[in-house]
Amino acid sequence: MTAQHALRAFLTLVLAGWVTASAVAEVAHPVIPKGKGERCVADTSVMRRNHMQLLKHQRDETMHNGIRTERFSLVGCMNCHAYVNSQPVSIKDERHFCNVCHQYAAVKIDCFECHASTPQPVSAAVAPEAHP
Repeated sequence: MTAQHALRAFLTLVLAGWVTASAVAEVAHPVIPKGKGERCVADTSVMRRNHMQLLKHQRDETMHNGIRTERFSLVGCMNCHAYVNSQPVSIKDERHFCNVCHQYAAVKIDCFECHASTPQPVSAAVAPEAHP
């Protein structure tokens, strides 16, 4: 390989790396709406990585062991996160809290085939001590 070919190959690799890096930098990231509460039930990084495992654990504790708590309940999530500009939105709305990330990640949400995707009215919310 001549010096000219080596230089050309080097410049091609540098240019390809620059184009790839700039293309990645320009990828739009989801704008995640803030919940209504002052803080989430767990740290944001924990919830982003583990929310599905936490929800499944909550489901198993409730369905199999009869233990019902609100900390990681789907109802609790919806009561805080299913709002846009202080107005409740359903999963059919692309601005719904769950949709924002799940559409970005191309992940199908099937929770709301059975569960409500909108907040419960305050009077409909059940206190945790009401369920032994």
